[in-house]
Amino acid sequence: MIHHIDLAVADFARSRAFYVRALAPLGMTAVMDVKRDDGRKLTGFGALPDPVFWIRTGRPPGVRLHVAFLATSRAAVDAFHVAALEAGGTDNGSPGLRPHYAKNYYAAFILDLDGHNIEAVCRRAK
Repeated sequence: MIHHIDLAVADFARSRAFYVRALAPLGMTAVMDVKRDDGRKLTGFGALPDPVFWIRTGRPPGVRLHVAFLATSRAAVDAFHVAALEAGGTDNGSPGLRPHYAKNYYAAFILDLDGHNIEAVCRRAK
């Protein structure tokens, strides 16, 4: 089981604002901000005491990453897509069923400000 994931971003302030808006419909909020002694900044999203998704200052990875967040409903997937677009993300797959992945696989995909493929997925039948 994964405890958390950490992603370096090119522009911390812009990416933090993006993720605050994009993840809100999924019930994920920024719950922890850290400034390390070396000057690095981090924000953790999820729930205390263990945020599951972190962004940080630093050199972004040279390759595109794909992170999928579980949504509690199809409406949450739709709201994620709208919020992420409004926050500056790029559409990489509008909300809809993806039966070629699995039965009842309802998802939306956004490229974040660094070009990473961010997905919200709901596996519920309706």
